[in-house]
Amino acid sequence: MSRDVLIRPLLTEKSNKLVEKQRKYTFIVDKKANKVEVKKAIEEMYAVTVAEVSTLIAPTKVKRRYTKKGIIQGRTVSVKKAIITLAEGDINFYDDDTQS
Repeated sequence: MSRDVLIRPLLTEKSNKLVEKQRKYTFIVDKKANKVEVKKAIEEMYAVTVAEVSTLIAPTKVKRRYTKKGIIQGRTVSVKKAIITLAEGDINFYDDDTQS
């Protein structure tokens, strides 16, 4: 594969609640990646079985800061997120890395 599909896991309060309650993991992925590519990348990297993949594109937002020199305005970056649901028999793969 010429490009990297997975960029990084997304670790926020909301994504941690999804892990605890529903066994769903959130990743930032390449914007051009589709669900099949994301599923293959997760299964290869973590050696787990993926049951479901949901994707969403978070749009850009306008951000403003008020400073002494005036208003500074810019935009955040648009990112694509993938929410992965593991199959029933698989374990929590975030905890496996920290036990060693």
